[in-house]
Amino acid sequence: MPYEPGAGWQYDVPTSGSTHLPPDAGYGRALTNQGYGFETAVADLVDNSIDAGADEIVVHFLRDADRILTLLIVDNGTGMDEAGLNAAMTVGRLREYGEGALGMYGTGLKSASLSHAESLTVVSRTRRSRAAGRRLTAEGVADGFRCDTVEPAYAQDLIDRYDGIIEWHGTVVRWDRVRAFETVARGQSEQYLSKAISRLETHLGLCLHRFLARGLKLDIAVWDVGTQAEGPGEEVDHISVEPLDPFGYTVPGRAGYPRVFTAPVEGAGDVRLTAHIWSAKSKHAGFRQIGALNERQGFYFYRNDRLVQAGGWNDLRSPEGHLNLARIAVDLPAAPNSVFSLDVKKEGVTVTPAFTLGVDKAVDTSGAPFQAYLSDAQTTYRDGSKRAETVRKPVTAPGKGLDPRIRRTIKEELPEKPGEEPIAFTWTPFREDRFFDLDRENNVVLLNSEFRDDFNDGRRGGANDAPVTKTLLYLLLEDCFGLGRWEKPRQDRVDYWNTILLASVRAQRERRNRGMS
Repeated sequence: MPYEPGAGWQYDVPTSGSTHLPPDAGYGRALTNQGYGFETAVADLVDNSIDAGADEIVVHFLRDADRILTLLIVDNGTGMDEAGLNAAMTVGRLREYGEGALGMYGTGLKSASLSHAESLTVVSRTRRSRAAGRRLTAEGVADGFRCDTVEPAYAQDLIDRYDGIIEWHGTVVRWDRVRAFETVARGQSEQYLSKAISRLETHLGLCLHRFLARGLKLDIAVWDVGTQAEGPGEEVDHISVEPLDPFGYTVPGRAGYPRVFTAPVEGAGDVRLTAHIWSAKSKHAGFRQIGALNERQGFYFYRNDRLVQAGGWNDLRSPEGHLNLARIAVDLPAAPNSVFSLDVKKEGVTVTPAFTLGVDKAVDTSGAPFQAYLSDAQTTYRDGSKRAETVRKPVTAPGKGLDPRIRRTIKEELPEKPGEEPIAFTWTPFREDRFFDLDRENNVVLLNSEFRDDFNDGRRGGANDAPVTKTLLYLLLEDCFGLGRWEKPRQDRVDYWNTILLASVRAQRERRNRGMS
């Protein structure tokens, strides 16, 4: 007969002792298979930099002509001494996080890094300690979690290479033998990096948009070490990550929004729901982001100002097209509670039914229910779908050499021609009677490097320098690419533009020279 608990049922299991069971070395396999995506893993390391008080962070790719070699995350945070490095590299070590910290479980550095790289090196210095370093490898984890001590001379050399960021204190995290990099075919590294950096820029700009808006300086840089002379190499790309605000519209889609609703959530108290409605058919990057729009509707959860979930209804309802304009910002309660739980990768929040029950009861200051907001969002979407939209002529997309913020704005404003190679910009020496030339076969605008210093105030220009000049040239010259025939009137137009621009840059040079004398 089936077992039936009777009056003697015990609601706790009695024990008679305990045994400590440390993890087997095979646990390292679980450590390296946490399901971190590349952008999510890098974001976890940037979180650590922010927790260390950094206000300047660089995600640095190193490459040569054929391959992507390594990835480094450099910051000017408080840094770590020898004891701090040992603690940071100890697998499974619990640590105390201060109020407002982005870290939670103490595993992100190791699990995020070893999910993608066979070797993790951390080099750091504090204001009071010299540079020191530790290295953790997949082989070391399998060998009883062995951690190697970095040679002090190398640690100091690596810190010195980033003296523009690290002055008295800071940290460098280095990934070697990155598995994704090693699968890139020779000669394809530039295409891979372009896509990877675009996704990384979007992810970091979105997750950290509140920090970036408050002044955090976060850059993504690519250096070609194959051109190395005395320095670390030649910078071939540099992007300043801009905030990508999922609520960054100029005008709301409906008057009276955003509105704050208060949800009584048992176990968490009153939870504020800041409800937004976007304008229909918005092309703003903060609205489009990555992925389908119906994946971006719903709740945006923040923990200590860090976005940890971008869209989704968390079992409140199913996504539908008519709610694509609806987004709700929710700052998770600071006090521990049993309602909200965050996964280790910080890209999703699990809620108990108490949250959805509380949202169903939520009202705004006038007593209007949350359901009224959903109805307003649906109505705004339907009304917007009926409006006629001005059709703009498709253009060939801008490419390398133009600041990513400008590329993104052009993409928001103008539709792209399918199947066309982007128009790139590069500085190159050629005769002085031309300001620019066109390589129509390869979709490149060639700028005369003789005049580069004039647009950078005498300083060395980066890959995306002279943004105004390049943007104006893009708008002028975009329709000169992708043509079957090259007609004489079009060549005449390019020639007189050249003459006029050449006169303007020479006038600018003369004015600058007079100012210096």
